[in-house]
Amino acid sequence: MQDTIAEFFSIGCGRCPLVGTPQCKVMTWTKELHALRDIILKTEVEEVRKWGVPCYTVKGKNVVLLSALKESATLNFLKGSLIDDTHGLLTAPGENSQSARYMKFTSVKEITKHKAIIVDYIRQAIAIEVAGKKVVFAKEQEPIPAELLDMYKQHPLLKKAFEALTPGRRRGYLLHFNQAKQSATKISRIHANMKKIMAGKGLNE
Repeated sequence: MQDTIAEFFSIGCGRCPLVGTPQCKVMTWTKELHALRDIILKTEVEEVRKWGVPCYTVKGKNVVLLSALKESATLNFLKGSLIDDTHGLLTAPGENSQSARYMKFTSVKEITKHKAIIVDYIRQAIAIEVAGKKVVFAKEQEPIPAELLDMYKQHPLLKKAFEALTPGRRRGYLLHFNQAKQSATKISRIHANMKKIMAGKGLNE
């Protein structure tokens, strides 16, 4: 496992064409990622690699991911919405995100300054998993357009794939489809996004 973690720091997550190049986001934030990892490893988590990035688990349950965005190094708390964010440091990855929350850092100095808070949030996330707490997702708010229902009849697997998406991803697509006033435009938008839906991806992924 240590070899795969070392690979992450040496060439990146491998999920984009920039893997192994100086332009890889991991290369931009290597110092910050190492600083965050040092803090995480001092808590009672196990380190594995999932989705190409270091993942920290407790009793086999995913707690937090270490990753890099273009503009920052990040800690991604998978049930971050349940954390008591008294310091206002958690950010939702998207407007429809109901569970995950990020902590973003752009310097080792900033990480050092917030070390106690980082540890507190990690320990909260661990306690959430140990207690078996679950995020209560909001029910679908957006109506399913008739054009999508018709498309289900032509492509039965599309219905299964759409219903398998996270609530946030579904809502993102429904908003996008319903914003179109013309039926032809809705159909066009559905066709344009079918591959992403079938792949389990969100609108902007």
